[in-house]
Amino acid sequence: MKKLLLMLIAVLWVISGCQPVSDPATEQPAKQKDPDEETLEALLKVHYIDVGQGDATLLEFDGHAILIDAGNWKSTEAVDYLKEIGIKDIDIAVGTHPDADHIGQLAQVIGEFHVDEVWLPGNPSTSNTYLDVLQTIEASGTGYYEPRAGGVFDVGKMRIDVLYPKELTGDANEESISMKLTYGDIRFVFTGDAGVKEEQLMIDSGANLQAEILHLGHHGSNTSTSNAFLEAVAPEIAIYSAGADNSYGHPHAEVIAAAENAGAEVYGTDVNGTIIVETDGSSFRVVTEREDVPTEGENRCININIASTAELEQITGIGEAYAAEIIRLRPFETIDELTEIKGIGPGTIDAIKEQGLACIEE
Repeated sequence: MKKLLLMLIAVLWVISGCQPVSDPATEQPAKQKDPDEETLEALLKVHYIDVGQGDATLLEFDGHAILIDAGNWKSTEAVDYLKEIGIKDIDIAVGTHPDADHIGQLAQVIGEFHVDEVWLPGNPSTSNTYLDVLQTIEASGTGYYEPRAGGVFDVGKMRIDVLYPKELTGDANEESISMKLTYGDIRFVFTGDAGVKEEQLMIDSGANLQAEILHLGHHGSNTSTSNAFLEAVAPEIAIYSAGADNSYGHPHAEVIAAAENAGAEVYGTDVNGTIIVETDGSSFRVVTEREDVPTEGENRCININIASTAELEQITGIGEAYAAEIIRLRPFETIDELTEIKGIGPGTIDAIKEQGLACIEE
């Protein structure tokens, strides 16, 4: 199997002189246009496709299409959705990393649509899903590229800034392709399954991470989306992709709370179905498949009897000292019993209940 993988990777490097859309080693960053200089008439639609426990996002604009991840290998939702909305050609299909819930249907996408170029980070995998992708790229003659931090690319009126990785060390999840995509004045950030450490490296790089819409890393897991990253991106909208009642507990309550505390309105495919952000480059709106947007605290909770210190600190009025006392004194039978902790009074209890995040579950 390893021998086959090495052969396939070697073949990819000689596929028809594969070239990036633009060469980051020689290209100057795209000129930033004054918003009054050009009117963006074409409407960008960003489809955060409901593929269950997986990721698939389509950016559709002005005759172009970019696909970021392709859903779970166990299902066909990504391919079915692309066919349903009439997609035939895809400029770039990005597999942020080799996990089968991200590149699950990528081989089918390459086989059933005209794909100009596939982006992968370059970390190898011995999974059949990954090998199928490599074989399909080779058989179809599709272009192949491994983007690196600092790369700047233009697809029509869309600018792509690659944020991560700068180089590979073999950590496939953490070294997900991370990007900022800019359409007029509206910006989107995607980080795949990159973790908190990698987010900090993006911050430390000095890249401008600010964006109106953030796709929460790793399906809303607490391994991603640090407070520092939220502050750097400062999103108005945060979107996560996760399957309803998934076994991983995604999204994690403290991540959703952190995003909301940072001022973002949160949407998720498990609750809202497919989510579409529409923009003309100056303003945007969010359209959801299902109208039942969760209210504060709905569909999640932080169980004070099992939560970590970091989780407890997401609850209104609970800092590090109070979190330590909760852990020392638990279990509690009701939220009101938190008044046993010196300094927590009725006012704090009322604020905790109003936030709707703390709970007690058996």
